[in-house]
Amino acid sequence: MLEEKIKQFIDTKTGNVSVYVKNLKTDEEIKINEKLVFPSASTIKLAIMSELLSRVDKGEMKLEDTVELKEEMKTGGDGILKELDYGHRFSLKEVMTLMIIVSDNMATNILIDLLGMDNINKTIEGLGLENTRLQRKMMDSQAAREGRENLITAEDAAHILELIYHGECVSREASDLMLEVLKKQQVRGRLDLYLPEEVMIAHKTGDLDNLEHAAGIIYLPEGEYIICVLTNEVETNKDGREIIGEISRTVYEEYISEQ
Repeated sequence: MLEEKIKQFIDTKTGNVSVYVKNLKTDEEIKINEKLVFPSASTIKLAIMSELLSRVDKGEMKLEDTVELKEEMKTGGDGILKELDYGHRFSLKEVMTLMIIVSDNMATNILIDLLGMDNINKTIEGLGLENTRLQRKMMDSQAAREGRENLITAEDAAHILELIYHGECVSREASDLMLEVLKKQQVRGRLDLYLPEEVMIAHKTGDLDNLEHAAGIIYLPEGEYIICVLTNEVETNKDGREIIGEISRTVYEEYISEQ
């Protein structure tokens, strides 16, 4: 049994591991510690993308609107905007794309400032994400020390992906754009670690010290499935990535063998 196999594997590992898998063809689910709340790392960016597209859908913003890079926007960690000259202008669509496909933290903070943290949290609530919360900007170590951490569960990450998959996150048009962006993901080596290179995945990753997350939709000729694996307190980040990769491979091989 697939769930038992995954549980046995997790039992051999150090740290916390949460898994949510849903076969979108059969609706079969595997839930292991799916309600365990983790620091979200960059998986929270799925919710920020949803809020931006909600505002566009309402006509309050346009994806073609631009923002100018300014020195005070500079943010550490992942991303390329921090390496560019100030004064460049980027469209909101470009900023959103960079936030997702290279997990650009400066792009993320630009959008948090533009959209407002409260508005993003209202969208999170409206999407039915019960244990997800945006409480600080990216790389705000002071807020993290004060206990204001961004939070998510594997169940919530899977839920937002399922809404996107079914065209129910904001709108069909917005959901299709989100999928298009998620399929261009450049931060890899988690769900795809041990899968054949040709397998298409729409996914988002996240990492902090001793924490690795991955949430995605796997596309197979026989049908699609959602898989979310969250980890923390692992021995090393490499261990976290390998745990995600092994669980992803186990699920993939099981589904392939059933066809």
